[in-house]
Amino acid sequence: MPKLIASLRHTVSLTLNGRRVEGQAEPRMLLSDFLRHELGATGTHVGCEHGVCGACTVLIDGVPARSCLALAVQSDGAQVQTVEGLSPDGGHTLGVLQEAFRAHHGLQCGFCTPGILMSLDGFLRASPDASEDELREMLSGHLCRCTGYATIIKAALHAQQRLKEERAHA
Repeated sequence: MPKLIASLRHTVSLTLNGRRVEGQAEPRMLLSDFLRHELGATGTHVGCEHGVCGACTVLIDGVPARSCLALAVQSDGAQVQTVEGLSPDGGHTLGVLQEAFRAHHGLQCGFCTPGILMSLDGFLRASPDASEDELREMLSGHLCRCTGYATIIKAALHAQQRLKEERAHA
């Protein structure tokens, strides 16, 4: 019987934060669990496990997705970016969004922060000129019990401006 169970595991290869990686996953393994337990990307947090809170949000092929609702095997061959991938140099310095959250106190306990950062990263790439109301609407898909969202909005608006400036100078 153990051989049968072992044969149900599949090799999943994906590009994680710009680096090709692979690991083993049973067909029912969630992407969030695969990232955390197989690949060591523990910045992806798991909150509700129902796709409601947004803490587990990652980018899959550039699009924000709840990793607790995706199976690891569905991501085979995909580009997956987690919060660890926001740092421009592999974790030694903060990315624009991370720096804005630090500067504007956009986090308290920090549990929801990785998912919010990943949603904002995808959203601001797709909608660089989004209004404050559009930012608020996008963030309504995330639960934060600590901040009251005001500092998150300030940080998001600051990051949006910085990203626009970077694009103008590129």
